[in-house]
Amino acid sequence: MEFTIDFELVRRLAKSEYQVARREITTLGVEQAFKNSLQRHDTQLTNASDNSTLACKAGCSWCCHFSIDIRPIEAFNIVEFMGKNFSTDRIDQIRNELIANVQVLKHLDDVQRMQLNIKCPFLVEGRCSVYPVRPQTCRNYHATDSAGCKQSFEQPDNMDIAPEYAPITFQTGAVQVDAFAKAMREEGFVTDVYELNAAILEVLSDRSNTWQCFINKFTPFASTGNDVTLEFADLKE
Repeated sequence: MEFTIDFELVRRLAKSEYQVARREITTLGVEQAFKNSLQRHDTQLTNASDNSTLACKAGCSWCCHFSIDIRPIEAFNIVEFMGKNFSTDRIDQIRNELIANVQVLKHLDDVQRMQLNIKCPFLVEGRCSVYPVRPQTCRNYHATDSAGCKQSFEQPDNMDIAPEYAPITFQTGAVQVDAFAKAMREEGFVTDVYELNAAILEVLSDRSNTWQCFINKFTPFASTGNDVTLEFADLKE
């Protein structure tokens, strides 16, 4: 996907979110600050000028079979939601799906993961069962033509498929994520990304210890994380 970067928009949104995030992380704590950031994230996406061009809708779940990465703070937020909204049986079912997915994915490199369809354990009858706390990657997957998403699902090994995205919506979401990640990073928190199934499974297995490691600004997971360049946090023309 090629698009022209709206430098004025990116700089304005990045500065605003970074400043608010730094203040809230220090005054409210990183957990509440992240939840507040997600609310701002959703508002920014809804108000994006090209939001009406999106093809995404309930029941369209091609992208829910793509392997994605999440940050630790997202994993903790999702597991908290599960504890408040899911039955013990449902959590056990999700745990089993996570274990099965990890077994498939753990020996694959990033390219191999991209070329594999694997159902998200939170996908139920074509809908995301953790939608209010869905990962930021999912929040920012906004195609203007679902045909490209379907083709990617049907031909996962075809790396030349490039679904079209709404450029303002895409930039708005990316800026929001990068600016909050920058604020977390500068406060000393781990902002590496981890494969979703492995990260959620580790939190479910030992939420107390993983959370203590994270809140004390240590690496919370045994699985290997990857640093991500914050492309939009300090973007200059």
